[in-house]
Amino acid sequence: MATRHRGSAKEVRALNAYIALLRAAESVTGRLHARLAEASLTVGQFGALEALYHLGPMRPNELARKLLRSAGNMTTVLDNLEKHGLAARRREEDDRRCLTVHITDAGRRLMDRLFPEHARDVAREFGVLTDAEQEDLRRLCRTLGTGERA
Repeated sequence: MATRHRGSAKEVRALNAYIALLRAAESVTGRLHARLAEASLTVGQFGALEALYHLGPMRPNELARKLLRSAGNMTTVLDNLEKHGLAARRREEDDRRCLTVHITDAGRRLMDRLFPEHARDVAREFGVLTDAEQEDLRRLCRTLGTGERA
């Protein structure tokens, strides 16, 4: 679906690229979300677990920044992960004002099972692109995401 905007060629080209990017991301995410839904996880919950699983404990604000989430949304995500016993917020011993989020043993077991399947699913989705196209897409998305040329 292309834009119906009748602006300058630059605007139309940018809008068409934006629409294609969003539609592709939503389409891939929708297909990948099916396995997460089977595990009763939202995309946000899976992202938080994945970060904790691979990066280790971190403060909620750091986790929110990594996942491009608001503090309010991160609170909701963490509340739900705690309710299901998959993550826990703990006071830091050296500064009791600060909290750190940890993946629980149950969360680690879930990710031990779920993440390899997710990685295979992502590889299958991206398999429609060549290796070089995947690398080009990664580079282009990074440039677009940072707003800076590499």
